[in-house]
Amino acid sequence: TMTSELLADYEEGTWTPTQGAGLTVVGAFTSSGTYTKIGRLVSVYGTVFGATSVATTAGTVMFQSLPFSAAEISPVGAMNNDNRNVFGGISAFGTSVYSVTTIAAGTRIDFSITYSV
Repeated sequence: TMTSELLADYEEGTWTPTQGAGLTVVGAFTSSGTYTKIGRLVSVYGTVFGATSVATTAGTVMFQSLPFSAAEISPVGAMNNDNRNVFGGISAFGTSVYSVTTIAAGTRIDFSITYSV
């Protein structure tokens, strides 16, 4: 078997996003997330909650503490779960996730990011 054919780096786990300066939260902030890392590729899934509401401002840090540092800017998307028609652009770089667009207020924002380390 060739080295490139081996699956030698696989990991699954949970992580907790921390609130960034661009995340406007009314009420208590809570968050949760899971990740899968296969080689240099990491996929994270999660939710940030505001007891009353949570929203983002374009061009700011939405949340921090990705489980692995993103090697390059990775554009992805997020959804305001109170209104499934509200989507926003986000991007990962380093251990932070930036809101590219404003995401309207709702009680939660769900997101999925795949990036390389």
